[in-house]
Amino acid sequence: MIFLKTKDEIELLRQSNLLVGRTLAEVAKLVKPGVTTKELDKVAEEYIRDHGAIPTFKGFPNPNGSPFPASICTSVNEQVVHGIPGDVVLKDGDIVSVDCGTYMNGFCGDSAYTFCVGEVDEDVRKLLKVTKEALYIGIRNAVHGKRLGDIGYAIQNHCESNSYGVVREFVGHGIGKEMHEDPQVPNYGKRGYGTMLKEGMCIAIEPMITLGNRAIVMERDGWTVRTKDRKCAAHFEHTVAIGSGDADILSTFEFIEEVLGDKAI
Repeated sequence: MIFLKTKDEIELLRQSNLLVGRTLAEVAKLVKPGVTTKELDKVAEEYIRDHGAIPTFKGFPNPNGSPFPASICTSVNEQVVHGIPGDVVLKDGDIVSVDCGTYMNGFCGDSAYTFCVGEVDEDVRKLLKVTKEALYIGIRNAVHGKRLGDIGYAIQNHCESNSYGVVREFVGHGIGKEMHEDPQVPNYGKRGYGTMLKEGMCIAIEPMITLGNRAIVMERDGWTVRTKDRKCAAHFEHTVAIGSGDADILSTFEFIEEVLGDKAI
């Protein structure tokens, strides 16, 4: 069932999502060679809790195994999504996708950004750039009266025209009082197909794009998803509300990019 949100509920969603943006900016300050992903997670959890919220990822149930043990997902290089923070040391030339969720005042926030660690090869930087562009192209199609297929088609077309793979098995989602609500929001599709978008719908759009083949595998930890060919993957995510005109982006990369400056993608 798809729950349409009131204007007041959308403002509560915005507050949770702005906290995600600020948390990712705190993480951005630490992303550099020599730092472990566990250190990133520690800073994120402390920041979220210090601001009166709960990290929604921590303890998130896994039907096939143990609950998620951390407050953020840190997916390095060929890892697509759901990487578990640990003793992995970031190296010069790596990329790391950081996905973050918060729960505050009864509503969830969810956003992700892929960071460069030091000097990254230009072909990988281009993957990040195109994936981020695809996110905003998808958002431009998130308007009342269009359909979910219009969002997916726009993302897929932009990425495949640059010869990248579009992950099919993991998708965006509705968001509200629960982190994952209906509808599912694929990053592929046909124009004019799928659920019609209506004012008050709130969805998380999150392209997961690969440098090589789109095939993926699940690691033994039951969470980490990586590319089968071990080529890099990028992941960017915004939470948006469908309005009468352009989509209202409830999350933000502004705080992150203030930290990154001219190093931002």
